[in-house]
Amino acid sequence: MVMARFKDLCLDSDEPSTLARFWAAALSLEPASRHDDGVVRLPLGPRGSATTLGINPVREFRTGKTRVHLDLRLADPEPSALIGAGASVLSTPGENGWWVLADPDGNAFCAFPPNGSRPGVEKLIVDSRDPEAQARWWSGITGGDIDHSQGGSALVGAEGFPWRYWLFDPVPEPKTVKNRLHWDVDLLSADPAPLIAAGATVLREPSGDVGWWVLADPEGNEFCAYPRSA
Repeated sequence: MVMARFKDLCLDSDEPSTLARFWAAALSLEPASRHDDGVVRLPLGPRGSATTLGINPVREFRTGKTRVHLDLRLADPEPSALIGAGASVLSTPGENGWWVLADPDGNAFCAFPPNGSRPGVEKLIVDSRDPEAQARWWSGITGGDIDHSQGGSALVGAEGFPWRYWLFDPVPEPKTVKNRLHWDVDLLSADPAPLIAAGATVLREPSGDVGWWVLADPEGNEFCAYPRSA
């Protein structure tokens, strides 16, 4: 039984306005909106989707590798527009055929050449020690089927997920630092008890003006869980 729906992506930054300008230019998004809590939000999903990229103001600087990143499909043969918007090149295409770039905060993402499909976000990638177990766990939370054609274990058809693939990609190293990029879910219940029973860990309870839980999945990836009434 589905317990939650994919809601949004959130990216921590000590310079949220700068990062919002980059991603708006890089993905040809509508202008960002700033909320009272300082979060800058960009409409991120395909037209008609409510998915946003919320850029959260934080005091700490980025350290270590973020285990969550986006794969983008380019409109042009090379990522010149992304570089012009402020991306740096971490690696050029080799046998794999894609660029690895970083945004102005150093968050890595992959950029693939055109293939006839719509430019923009194609996949959400999560580094995983056990991709199959991670995909099965999230399938139990958000529904969807597991596809092994993408080099890892991809979740297809998760509730609320706006793109084709939510891919859990095999890596040898464990998670060691907080992810700068994480996702939010909308609970289908008033609290996250079903997720906790399934193996989620509570990192923070609601308090004060914060009306949601911060949880972690079995490999420690942080995510926010909003109650059904939110």
